[in-house]
Amino acid sequence: MIVRDFHKLKDTDRAVADARWTSVRMLLADDGMGFSFHVTTLRAGSEHTFHYKHHFESVYCMSGSGAITDLATGETYPIRPGVMYALDQHDHHTLRADEDLVMACCFNPPVTGKEVHRADGSYAPADALAD
Repeated sequence: MIVRDFHKLKDTDRAVADARWTSVRMLLADDGMGFSFHVTTLRAGSEHTFHYKHHFESVYCMSGSGAITDLATGETYPIRPGVMYALDQHDHHTLRADEDLVMACCFNPPVTGKEVHRADGSYAPADALAD
């Protein structure tokens, strides 16, 4: 059984951040669960364009408000507590935080914790990080 406390992890190397977001990686690939689990906070007023070409992601909004835009269709959906979205087609998208958004996120394949967003908003394939 794995038991971890978000409040203890947020001050460790499992917390990664920049000026616009913070992500606490509660489960990573080396935990052997087949997915990774993160609690990510996007700062109010920030906008993020991502395109996870090698990962599927499911996101549940725990607090805050904003919107997600599917860049292939132009459709925009409100994000608020209780809303979930799943990027089941490796969807290229923009996420906007009107208020601080606190999101619970699952990635498959799991991230290792070494990923960084590339210029196109994606992570490299997991096997590319093994080098």
